[in-house]
Amino acid sequence: MGKSLRILLVDDHRVLRTGMKMLLSSQSDFQVVDEASDGKEALEKLATEKIDLVLMDLSMPGMGGMECLREIRLRNYPVKVLILTMYSEQQYIKEVMLQGADGYLCKDSLDSELFQAIRTVADGGRYLGAKDAYLLIDSLINEPPELVELSKREREVLALLVHGYSLSVIAEKLYISIKTVSTYKTRLMQKLGCTQKSELVDYALKHNLLN
Repeated sequence: MGKSLRILLVDDHRVLRTGMKMLLSSQSDFQVVDEASDGKEALEKLATEKIDLVLMDLSMPGMGGMECLREIRLRNYPVKVLILTMYSEQQYIKEVMLQGADGYLCKDSLDSELFQAIRTVADGGRYLGAKDAYLLIDSLINEPPELVELSKREREVLALLVHGYSLSVIAEKLYISIKTVSTYKTRLMQKLGCTQKSELVDYALKHNLLN
């Protein structure tokens, strides 16, 4: 039998991690060696343990999956990262892949597709579910929305929101109050005609406002 793939599970739901661990243990070439409840804990595990692949959610309290992914790449940890999330929207797919993920898969995918995605990524390939690939292609084809003029501060808040930072963290980074950040967020939603965060992500990506 060949060497087992050493997997780190990162998700804030303990019950989901338990179920995922049981599912993955049914495959002889998979070994869940540790778990983490958020991005910060995942980085601590990666600094001390030998991990081959990180299976990670996007939405978590504290440090979310997007921020953790960026840190993993900045620190040059030699691991594969497969995002497993409930979000199946083109905005998230494009941003995740641009940030250096090796694959993206929705949590409602069949077991067999999850196994295929893990093995593809582990072998050096990239993986997108069929629906996710379609959404990504669609985002590249469609015309971007009209550019709205934003102030320097509005652009800063927008970029931080899109990168997954909480209102409190944004307030700390920009040296302003949480209430002020919330006001900027509301103003951005109104100016850009957005009703949910994913639309803010879409706008920022299509107009290259994330740098």
